[in-house]
Amino acid sequence: MRLIALSIVALSLAASSSAQSGPFTVTLVPPVHGTLRLAPALPADGKYPAGSVVTVTTTPDAGYALDSAWYSVPGRFGQMYRENMTPEFKVAIDRDKRIGASFIEKAAVEDLVATHDVVFAKPGVKPLKYDVYARKGSRNLPIVIIIHGGGWTANDEDIMRGLARELTKGGKFVVASLDYRWAGTADGDATGNTMANLIEDVFGGIAHIMEHAAQYGGDPARIGVTGDSAGGHLSAAAALMPGMIGTRGFGKTPGVFEFLPSYLPKGKTAEQVRDEMLKAIKAAAPSYGVFGGSMLNPYSAEHAEDPAWKEAIAPLSHIPDAKVRAVPQFLTRGTNDRLIADAGVKEFVDALVKAGQRAEYIQVGGAGHAFFDWKPDDATKATFAKYGVYYAAAMRAFFETTLY
Repeated sequence: MRLIALSIVALSLAASSSAQSGPFTVTLVPPVHGTLRLAPALPADGKYPAGSVVTVTTTPDAGYALDSAWYSVPGRFGQMYRENMTPEFKVAIDRDKRIGASFIEKAAVEDLVATHDVVFAKPGVKPLKYDVYARKGSRNLPIVIIIHGGGWTANDEDIMRGLARELTKGGKFVVASLDYRWAGTADGDATGNTMANLIEDVFGGIAHIMEHAAQYGGDPARIGVTGDSAGGHLSAAAALMPGMIGTRGFGKTPGVFEFLPSYLPKGKTAEQVRDEMLKAIKAAAPSYGVFGGSMLNPYSAEHAEDPAWKEAIAPLSHIPDAKVRAVPQFLTRGTNDRLIADAGVKEFVDALVKAGQRAEYIQVGGAGHAFFDWKPDDATKATFAKYGVYYAAAMRAFFETTLY
């Protein structure tokens, strides 16, 4: 959730409206390979008055580039980061926060063109957006679309930028990292978002990326999807279930479950988008995801235990026969993953094989959950370096065999 587009006035209003007391403690995390400056300067006691707006300015050392400037607060998965990719950003002080910056070797990104915060829809409080990564000079390349994880209720597209950078290596792919509404009221929406809404956001984002593919150097007719954890489920749904795109509603009529994308290109019907995606999405790499209906939450109080609703959001229940539509799959899971069971992934793989689909399942020895994530903290970066880089290369090789 970057703060690039927010004005000082908006930040001040947000801070003053949400502040319960003050002052608040700001912990400045010393950056490595660069410097960080706060204005106004952090007071000697480490506290700012409630409602303060602090300007954070970053400067990388020679040979390095900004990865992100950030603040973090405690959340569902430990420290939850809000990141900004420009050298200066503003932070509203409405609670205790940590502020820092992450820098990366310049050689890793100097030929990389990153387009941040492309907004494709705003069906609720949060603008839905994606980032695009491509090596300089990219033209008419296949597009790999990443869908982030976070229990369907946390994180955003920033957390997948490490994987995005790895997949662009070699200059054979344009990569987009996609955000979506959070389930329930986690975004602040008055009416809770169902799992069907999240899937509709994924289809809407893909439709927008396909529509604008040429300006990113991509080919809209060659699409691969990937994602981890919750994004593993959503990417599998995107790959296997575009045939369910339509206008008849999700569960409004008994036995009818259709997804209306949260974005449709001007002049195109949902049915046209459906047919284009069925042809364009040619492969998927869903990582440590949930695929069966019994383990999925519809995020609808009325239909929480409705088996029809659960099946309608389950990729396991919508695998096409490969003779009708082939969608090769590349799956990974860490052997120390305590959230996703091996049996659940194997069930999905077995069903894919039974349908004649090409399916490759790699058990990553010693890895836990979310090893494809990228955050500013050293532990997450180390996990990505140990497991993510190697298996991103394997994923890239898979997409080369399926999108070329």
